[in-house]
Amino acid sequence: MRDISQLGCRGSSIMAAATRSVQCAVRRAMVPSLVVILGATGTGKSKLAIELGKRLQGEIISADSMQVYHGLDIITNKVTAEECAQCRHHMISFVDPLVSSYTVVDFRNKALALIDDMHSRNKLPIVVGGTNYYIESLLWKVLIDAAENNESEDGGDGAKNRKLELEKLGGAELHKRLMEVDPKMAAMLHPNDKRKIARSLQIHEETGVPHSRWLEEQKGLEGSTELGGPLRYPDPCILWLHSEVDAVLDKRLDARVDEMLSAGLIEELRDFHVRFNQKKVQDGSQDYQHGIFQSIGFKEFHDYLTAPESSTQQEKDILREKGIEALKTATRRYARKQNKWVRNRFLKRAGDNMPAVYGLNVTDLSKWEEMVMNPALQILDSLSKGEEPAIAPIKVEGAKHGNKRSYNACDLCDKVIIGDLEWTAHLNSKKHHFHVRKKRKLNPACDRSQSPAAPPASDAETAESLSKDACAALAPDCSQTSQESSQDTQGNA
Repeated sequence: MRDISQLGCRGSSIMAAATRSVQCAVRRAMVPSLVVILGATGTGKSKLAIELGKRLQGEIISADSMQVYHGLDIITNKVTAEECAQCRHHMISFVDPLVSSYTVVDFRNKALALIDDMHSRNKLPIVVGGTNYYIESLLWKVLIDAAENNESEDGGDGAKNRKLELEKLGGAELHKRLMEVDPKMAAMLHPNDKRKIARSLQIHEETGVPHSRWLEEQKGLEGSTELGGPLRYPDPCILWLHSEVDAVLDKRLDARVDEMLSAGLIEELRDFHVRFNQKKVQDGSQDYQHGIFQSIGFKEFHDYLTAPESSTQQEKDILREKGIEALKTATRRYARKQNKWVRNRFLKRAGDNMPAVYGLNVTDLSKWEEMVMNPALQILDSLSKGEEPAIAPIKVEGAKHGNKRSYNACDLCDKVIIGDLEWTAHLNSKKHHFHVRKKRKLNPACDRSQSPAAPPASDAETAESLSKDACAALAPDCSQTSQESSQDTQGNA
């Protein structure tokens, strides 16, 4: 493997040669079929996309569920007018902010048409953004589009409104309804996950077929993976911008929030609140679970934006600072969630139809050309020639260890937990052991049933075994229902 540090030594000459080579390949055969740039917020995805787009005759498709809406340009981190002028962008600021029924199916349909159009014009599609299920809908055939499987005349709006209507019901009621028509799907979903339960109920209502059966058929298609349907486009190039040190990214994200504040973030939020949300708050109908109102940053400043006029300046300042800190915390949490998705979706799965992921290190932004730009061009140059890139893709790890979506109910802790790994973690948690000890004190007779016949192989297994025994003895209603589907399947369907 070529040492990445050597790439910077030949600088602009390498970049120019690689650019010319990839341009020729794009015109000749469109290989790769598209480029997808992944990475946590704040890693420079937009910067790389624009630079590649300029050099390789590409156009950019934003895969960000908040950037599709008009408004909140600062908080959603939209590209500037100057950046748009450098490379053509699509899927930004075209949906009314009061629309709450825009779905991933709407995104997919529009984005696929754009990609086909780019291919017809010999333009390289570059998909960039942080909304996982948007990106997945383009890479894989993973969505169950109920509207295409029935002859209903009420159109897409009727289907969207029905889903919103279902979501207004309580989680327990929704889960009960799903258990009646699709127990296999119900066993894969937490009762609090109203969106996904409503989606499954909607699919069953519109097609007469359980959602779980659609997923099974999808997995039976040629080229499908354990996560869903086959790849939509051959030979996509996946570039993952990542930092080796979380603390470095955290510091960068905090600094970016400070930059947003300097750019007028508070003023933007206040103006948007007055125009679109103030009356909703007064009517008690505000909704931070749908549309642009779920954007990170808006709900974090809710208390500040809705502070009574009688509040003192000191009280407002305190609420403002709380909002800023909450925004920084939420941004850091979201960045970790994005990286976790990349690892779970791409790096812990095996199969011929799982695309390779090429890692680009953004820990030190002063080495952007050496560590990011040049390697990206080298990778694309090799792929366009049908050659193995000198920079190897990230090795897939732990592909044989899946996480079954088991349905687990712990009466001791009054919790429902989905997933084998999550259930094991709960059984080993301090909170669970606290409830076990508490119950033992109230019912000492149950201790006689705690001793396992043979000791497990490790301390962790011992703890898990004892927890299971205790849970069974102290709360007989604790249960586990295992499903073979992977952890991520429902999120994609």
